Amino acid sequence: MGSHNTDQHKHSIATFAALKTAIANDEEQLVKDLLANEPMQELEKSYLIDLANINNNQTILTLLKDIPEI
Repeated sequence: MGSHNTDQHKHSIATFAALKTAIANDEEQLVKDLLANEPMQELEKSYLIDLANINNNQTILTLLKDIPEI
């Protein structure tokens, strides 16, 4: 059981890192694919929205704002 949690946590960290890169590079489709309407923690969501505000990409901002929080 612990191994599954560790694998899931590593996947979560990798996905978050990929999201940051995709947002910074204005890769709308990749952001959409990585989000996959999975809920995320409020702090992570807020950070990604702040990052997206730098590029002012409204499509990415909308995708992020629509993600449910856990």
